[in-house]
Amino acid sequence: MYFLRLIPLLLFVSIGFLQTLNAQSDTLSAETYERAEQMLSWNLEEKVFRDKVTPNWLDDTRFWYSAHMREGEMFVLVDAEAETKTSSENLTALIGAEKTGQEADPGVENGMLSPNKKWVAYREDWNLWVKDVETGNAIQLTEDGSEDHGYATHNDGWRHTEKPVISWSPDSRKIATYRMDERGVKDAVLWETADKHPVAHTWPLALPGDSAVPMMERIIIDLESNKITRLQAEKDHQRYSNCCGSMRGDRWADVRWSNNGEQVAFVSVSRDYKEATLKVADASTGKVTEVLHERDEFFFESNLVYMQEPNWHYLFESDEVIWFSRRDNWGHLYLYDGQSGELKNQITSGDWNVINIKHIDEEERTIYFTGVGREEGQDPYQHNFYSVNFDGSRLTLLTEERFDHSISLSPGANYFVDVYSDFQTPEVAVLKNINGEKIMSLEQADISDLEEMGWRAPEPFTVKARDGETDIYGIMLLPSSFDPDKKYPIINRIYPGPQVGSIRTRSFSAGRNGEAQALAELGFVVVLIDGLGSPFRSKDFHTAWYGNMEDNGLPDQIAGIKQLAERHDFIDIDRVGMYGHSGGGYATASALLQYPEFFNVGVSSAGNHDNAGYTYYWGEKYQGLLKETEDGNTYESQANQNYAENLEGKLLITYGTMDDNVHPNMTMLLVDELIRHNKDFDLLAFPNRDHGYSTEPYHVRRTWDYFVEHLMGKVPAKEFLIEGK
Repeated sequence: MYFLRLIPLLLFVSIGFLQTLNAQSDTLSAETYERAEQMLSWNLEEKVFRDKVTPNWLDDTRFWYSAHMREGEMFVLVDAEAETKTSSENLTALIGAEKTGQEADPGVENGMLSPNKKWVAYREDWNLWVKDVETGNAIQLTEDGSEDHGYATHNDGWRHTEKPVISWSPDSRKIATYRMDERGVKDAVLWETADKHPVAHTWPLALPGDSAVPMMERIIIDLESNKITRLQAEKDHQRYSNCCGSMRGDRWADVRWSNNGEQVAFVSVSRDYKEATLKVADASTGKVTEVLHERDEFFFESNLVYMQEPNWHYLFESDEVIWFSRRDNWGHLYLYDGQSGELKNQITSGDWNVINIKHIDEEERTIYFTGVGREEGQDPYQHNFYSVNFDGSRLTLLTEERFDHSISLSPGANYFVDVYSDFQTPEVAVLKNINGEKIMSLEQADISDLEEMGWRAPEPFTVKARDGETDIYGIMLLPSSFDPDKKYPIINRIYPGPQVGSIRTRSFSAGRNGEAQALAELGFVVVLIDGLGSPFRSKDFHTAWYGNMEDNGLPDQIAGIKQLAERHDFIDIDRVGMYGHSGGGYATASALLQYPEFFNVGVSSAGNHDNAGYTYYWGEKYQGLLKETEDGNTYESQANQNYAENLEGKLLITYGTMDDNVHPNMTMLLVDELIRHNKDFDLLAFPNRDHGYSTEPYHVRRTWDYFVEHLMGKVPAKEFLIEGK
């Protein structure tokens, strides 16, 4: 009898035990999360030594750099002429206090120091001022500035600061700038969360199709006479010849002075970005002369790397122009007569791209530049360093090692530091002479600690684009515990472009874009693919979906993932996820809404889900001018909210409430339509965060949890705490 009574109890205990075992097997352990945490970029960086050599040139033959050693930070002084290296833990002791590169505090926040270090320019009450750094005396240069009609205003729509947008003449006697007319431009509003009353933040933000948009009236200010000279030209649209924004470091983009400060060259770009016109102004009279003009079918681009110096140069001594154009489908250099505007000759040619002009030797008539795609059999995205004569002769490769090269040229262009690597090969830093001959080794990165922890290098691959013919390139990340006999869900980390791609650098990096290495460590295959619409290939490739931003290169991502699944049995093609931030957030939501039969799970952060509501600097370049049509307008097809009814998978949408780059309004438009169509989705708001919250530990953890639960089918480790940077 006792035994019979015991049977139900034993049965109950057995069932409970089995349920506990199942629960444990269905939960991704905290230990797995801890391994993933160690693969976050800020943890991996500490395990790489003797890398990231960044020269600080003292003169044409000497420079110093800091080196991350096992013993701590070390400073190294190099003498190229003597071929010597000297190390010290104390930078000041090594090179002297006056040479550390730390400028004396000019006493003005957001100021712009003059070349001779005597003056600092700044904005106050919508006017431009300068202060004498030595005496502290302030001089007001303009007096009639007003709100929305101020001088040197820095407002690029997605980026707005109090720094003045100016260009100092080389002799520090003149300033080129503008008066920005934003009167009538509609304001954007963000609400800062506070203890009691929320705080409103407003700024002028022009959107595609707006009739009132910012306009620049160019001026030159002579500090000695305090004279303001207004250039004799129409007001310019706030446009620049390469993406993105009005400043390159501390300089106004698309503006270059003559050495004597008597002339200034600049490029005017049309509102639709299709037309670029090079002009030269007399700094004393304001007379403007048009030098040359080019029209592009899609959008003009003077440099394929965003936020870099435009690749045009007016050579005032010889009255010639070095001009960059993609008129033959590839980015090349052309030599023009500066007086007549006539083409003298094409300097470079072929199915490859010039990237950055590093130096122009006018006396020797030689250009030094980086380029991609020229060397047969090499990854077409890897940078090399070249020289070429003005007439196109003697094009010479100066970096023979078949890697991605980062170049730092000495001030006199007699030497350069070459740091080269690839996805799987750690950085090697060497000093070379200007002919590309090695002078001495500097550093070789040490990744032994990475290897000891089981870190796996990305695996590069090539697949075909949607057309079945065009090669597209990607990298695949696998967990350290990878077992080829198992099946893994695959996640696509995306940034569609057009100004940059998903992979970004082709050089060695312990962690990849979007913390993809850490996500893979949880038990996923993570891929990054540069599809059509991203830069550094032909113009046809780059402009493949101009005017159709909803494309986002998604057909190429799908084609690539399918091909990888055919090659690798360990990829589970029935479990596909995607995540991305900003343009990648836009693409991720678009993927779940346009291709619900393929993408199962997505995490979309800070997405510009409707470019009609994004800054007009962006949409009008890549989608074109907004025009009314019978069905609405030319922006209707690219808006994610118009596809909300298609959602079938699991979608997590996140945004920052103070995002002044991608305004939350675009997210709310999508959210509203998802609600209207009675769709299940998840939403996460980050109070008072701006655009850069994607690597915040909480957001990283919630991204992990979402894919673990909905793509892997397991229970995430409960509220795992990731330590921040």
